Amino acid sequence: MTMAEQSTEHLDQADARPERLRVFLVDDHAMFRAGVRAELGAHVEVVGEASTVAEAVTRIAAVGPDVVLLDVHMPDGGGRAVLEAMRRTHPQVKFLALSVSDAAEDVIGLIRAGARGYVTKTISPDELAAAIRRVADGDAVFSPRLAGFVLDAFAARPDAPVADPELDQLTNREREVLRLLARGYAYKEIAKELFISIKTVETHVSNVLRKLQMSNRYELSRWAADRRLV
Repeated sequence: MTMAEQSTEHLDQADARPERLRVFLVDDHAMFRAGVRAELGAHVEVVGEASTVAEAVTRIAAVGPDVVLLDVHMPDGGGRAVLEAMRRTHPQVKFLALSVSDAAEDVIGLIRAGARGYVTKTISPDELAAAIRRVADGDAVFSPRLAGFVLDAFAARPDAPVADPELDQLTNREREVLRLLARGYAYKEIAKELFISIKTVETHVSNVLRKLQMSNRYELSRWAADRRLV
């Protein structure tokens, strides 16, 4: 083989390599964003990150990523607010929810808002890189347990909004605390999971009990189980 032929073959092989996708991270925990950036660095190009809804909307519009990894719950509105702000003006950007929450109403709400997939933060780096690639290619991607929520919701009531007047009283953070509490987490474990103080956990639990007019965590657990939040 001549040097010219070798050079041509080398270029053809380079062209055949998958292009590195441009990914944007939205999560209100800086440590988590740093971990994702480090784990995905060999697979994708992380072109930006944001910790609030307003910051995310501005920066996503500026950099135009292929895929946005989107947390569901943030203090100022969360992933759904980002999706609703971006989907009309930047329909080419695809969104993949990446959350600690595996609750049915979170999954369904994000998909109705326009996310192409939903995976939990227990996913491995290689699986996450593959999920990003699939979403960029136009596929829908879900962690196995979550796919059933979407199928059930859209098959049973395809046009019905996801609404629960009692649940709607709670903030996103209160829902997260309630969900972990109902799973049997101690206050200390909830604080560690959500990167907040034990005192803040206690405040959220008190607010949830007051809003739902309940007196203890056992009543909350039953209430959460009835709504498939656990």
